[in-house]
Amino acid sequence: MTAMRNWRAAAIGLGVALTGASLAQAREAVAFPSPYGIGTIVISQSARKLFLVTGPQSAIAYPVAVAKHGKEWSGYAKVDGKYVSPAWSPPESVKRDHPELPDVIPGGSPHNPMGARAITLDRDEVAIHGTTMAMRASVGTAASYGCIRMLNEDVIDLFDRVSIGAPVVMIR
Repeated sequence: MTAMRNWRAAAIGLGVALTGASLAQAREAVAFPSPYGIGTIVISQSARKLFLVTGPQSAIAYPVAVAKHGKEWSGYAKVDGKYVSPAWSPPESVKRDHPELPDVIPGGSPHNPMGARAITLDRDEVAIHGTTMAMRASVGTAASYGCIRMLNEDVIDLFDRVSIGAPVVMIR
């Protein structure tokens, strides 16, 4: 119970620090005092940024698209897979809203919303992934069904820096 309160206090403090920070550019090294270990991915829903912790006071910041209202999540996850040019099958929630989508979009297709890379998490139907050219403008917004959407060049950079099992923390 104490650990949970400490985590919440740290997350709230981190959220306060992020709201006052200037917006970082893609792959920008930033000051990032946090309680998280090196190699942890911290995603801020409100800042629409993904931070890869690189030191006790530093991180690499990437702009991301986060979940739209009603699809948000928070808490801990772990990286459980890494895929190059993955095929994509729309989850039921996406298929329900977009019945015109095919059952599978092959990897490498310009219409594949997973883009160049996918880093899957140990949560149902949630990944950190690239995007299509048509959806690049959504990065920096709340637009997804729960996934974290990145520019292809940024997800390639992140993909090469993270390992299976890396911790992921989603904060508000």
